[in-house]
Amino acid sequence: MRIVKGSSVLAMAVALWALPVGQGDAATTMPMAKVDAARLMGAAAEPANWMTHGGTYAEQRFANLDQINTANVSKLGLAWSYEYDTNRGQEATPLVIDGVMYTTTAWSKVIALDAVTGKELWSYDPEVPKDRGHAACCDVVNRGVAAWNGTLFLGALDGRLIALDAATGKVKWSTVTLDQSKPYTITGAPRVVKGKVIIGNGGAELGVRGYVSAYDVETGKKLWRFYTVPGDPAKGPDGEVSDAILKAMADPTWDGKFWEAGGGGTVWDAIVYDQELDQLYIGVGNGSPWNHQIRSNGKGDNLFLSSVVALNPNTGEYLWHYQGTPGDTWDFTQTQPIMLATLPIDGKPRKVLMQAPKNGFFYVVDRETGKLISAEGFVPQTWTSGVDMKTGRPIEVAGQRYPDKTTALVSPSALGAHNWHPMAFSPKTGLVYLPAQEIPGAYQTDTGYNHKPGAWNLAVAWALNAPTNSLEATRATRALLKGQLVAWDPVKQKEAWRVQYDGPWNGGALATAGNLVFQGNARGKFQAFDATNGKRLWSFDAPSGIGAGPVSYMVGDTQYVAVSVGYGGAWGMAGGLPDGPQRIQPNGRMLVFKLGGTETLPKYVSPELAPPNPPSETFTAQQIAMGKDIYEGNCGICHGGGARSSGLVPDLRRASALADKTLWSEVVHGGILRDQGMVSFAKWFSQDEIEAVRAYVGEQARFLASDEGQKLAAEGALGY
Repeated sequence: MRIVKGSSVLAMAVALWALPVGQGDAATTMPMAKVDAARLMGAAAEPANWMTHGGTYAEQRFANLDQINTANVSKLGLAWSYEYDTNRGQEATPLVIDGVMYTTTAWSKVIALDAVTGKELWSYDPEVPKDRGHAACCDVVNRGVAAWNGTLFLGALDGRLIALDAATGKVKWSTVTLDQSKPYTITGAPRVVKGKVIIGNGGAELGVRGYVSAYDVETGKKLWRFYTVPGDPAKGPDGEVSDAILKAMADPTWDGKFWEAGGGGTVWDAIVYDQELDQLYIGVGNGSPWNHQIRSNGKGDNLFLSSVVALNPNTGEYLWHYQGTPGDTWDFTQTQPIMLATLPIDGKPRKVLMQAPKNGFFYVVDRETGKLISAEGFVPQTWTSGVDMKTGRPIEVAGQRYPDKTTALVSPSALGAHNWHPMAFSPKTGLVYLPAQEIPGAYQTDTGYNHKPGAWNLAVAWALNAPTNSLEATRATRALLKGQLVAWDPVKQKEAWRVQYDGPWNGGALATAGNLVFQGNARGKFQAFDATNGKRLWSFDAPSGIGAGPVSYMVGDTQYVAVSVGYGGAWGMAGGLPDGPQRIQPNGRMLVFKLGGTETLPKYVSPELAPPNPPSETFTAQQIAMGKDIYEGNCGICHGGGARSSGLVPDLRRASALADKTLWSEVVHGGILRDQGMVSFAKWFSQDEIEAVRAYVGEQARFLASDEGQKLAAEGALGY
C-alpha cells in the first residue's frame, strides 16, 4: 500500500507517539485527538488521518491513498458497521485521528469508535430537548465535530457549543451561543482555527438574524462575533466587530422594517480557513422571510444574504465579499461547501475558492481579492441567463421573481441545484465531483402573509412535487426530479462527465488517489466511480439512503472507506420515500469498508404500518382548502408533502388521533406530546384552523385507503 506523496518528518513523528486504539496497552492511556495547529496545517502530509471536516483546511475532500484503486475496488467489502440509536437523518463527516473515529448522529450525539473494529469507546448525549426539533428546518441532523489538543467540539441542535474530552467523552466546558428563546439551531460542524473554535447557526425560515462567532478553545469565552445582516436600528450598534461594515455597506441595501422578521442570513454550514492567506470564508444563507418583496419591499441587494464573506480569523473583521444572488427571493443560500485550490487561470496560478451553491452556478473566485473569475451553470436555470462578468451579477429572467399574484415555475428551487452535500476535488484529474440535482419549484407571493414568531415565515406559497391524487400527474411531477454526480472542470468551466440518478438528493462525494470517486444516494446505493470517466466500478446496498460525505483513512497497512448512512434531511423528511413502498426507516449506521471485507448487515424488516384512519366526519371544501394551506406551509416539512410520511416521523394519515377530534386537538393545539417533539401550535393557529388541518389530512387518509391510493403506494409513486 502506498500513501501517495506527502510523507514528512511530521507524519513520521506522529506515527511514533500516536499508537491507534487496539494496538497496545499504551493506546488506552495516551491522549486521543491530539491535534494542534501544526498537525492541522500539515494535514495533507497525514493522509492516513482525517483530522478536520473537509480532510484539510482546503476542504477538498481528497484522500491521498491508493491501496484501493480502479483495478481492485471490485474486491471492496464491509469491514464493520455500527448501528446508531435513531432513524433520523445522518449527515456527519467523521473524523479519524490516530486509529479512533469520532462521529456525530442525529440529535447531536457523539460517538468514539475503534477505527479498525468499530468497537464503541464512549458515547455522549447532550440530551437536546425534543421540542427543539420544531425549530430545525431540515431534520435534527448534525454534520460533525472539530478536534484540537485532546478536545472535541460539538455544536448541539439547541445552540450549545460543547467541549468534550476526546479520551472519555466527558464535558470540559459548555457555552450557549444563541438566544434559546428564539428558533435558532446548530446542525453544522465547528471549525478550529488558531486556538479559536468557529460556529454559526440556522433558523432563517423561522425568523432569526444570522451570525458567526469565535470562542476560545480552552475556556469557551466568546472572542468575536460577526453579524451577517443589519439589526433593529432603534437598538443601536451590536457592540460587535461587524458594526462598522454593516453601517457602511449593508444598511443601505435594505428597506422597510426587515428586522421585525429577523432578516435571516444564517451561517449554517460552510466555514473554511485559508491557511495560505490567513483568511476565513463563511457562506451566508437566505433571507427571512424568503420573499424579497415582503422582506425588503422588493428593494436592495440585502447584504450579506446569499454571499461568501471573507473575514480576518483573528478579529472577525470584514475583508471582502461576493454575493451570488442579490436580493434573493428563492431561498438561494450560499452556505454550500467551499473548497480552496490553486488553479491555472489564463496560464497563471491563481489562489481560488470554488463553490456551487443552490442557485445553479459554479463559481471560481479569486480568494485574495474576492473578484469573480468565472461562473457557469451546471444544471438548467430558468431564473437567469448567465452572469454579467463586468459586475459579477446574475442576468435575471423577467417574471421569475413572481411579482404581484403571478406564479413562477423556477429551476432550481429552494432545495437547490446543490445543497449541503459535500463535493470533492481531485488534484490528479483537476475535476470537482459535485452532487447536483434538478428540482423545480412553483413560487407565488403569499398575499395573506403575517409574520408568526417562531413558525415558518416564507411569505411564499411554495409548491414542490405538489400533492395530487392523480397517479398520472404524480408520475409526471416525479419525472421532473433528477439527481446527478457531475464531474466539473473548474478551469474550463464545463462538465467532463455526469452520472444520472433516478430521482434527486444524492450524497456527498470523496475523491481518492486511487482515481476513484465514492458517493451514496437516496436509494441506499454506495458506489465507486472511475474519477476520469465516471464508469461505475463497485456498488453496495445500504439499508437506508445516504446523504453524508464519505472519508478514507488508513490504520497500519490497511486503507478503509467510511460513510454514515441514514435517510433524512430536508428532502428526506418532506419529499417522500427513497425506495417506493412506504416503510418505517431503519436506524442509521456507520459503514466501513476495506479490500477483502467479509462482514454482512442484518436484514431490515420494517414494522407493519397501521392502516389509514380517516375521520368519520364530513368536512367542507373550504375547510379542506384551509387545512391544505396550513399543513403544507407548516407541517409538511416534517410529516411529508400531502401528509405522506417518509417513515422518519409518524404518518398522520394513519395516526390514531386523526379520527378523534378531541385527541387531535390535545396533540396539535394542547401539545401533550411536546416531550416527544410534537409542539403545540396554539400560538399560531386557532382551534378551527387546527381542525381544518385534520380535515385535509383526513382527505389524504381517505385517498390512501382507496383502491387507487393503495396502488399508488405499491408502485412507489408517492414521491422519492
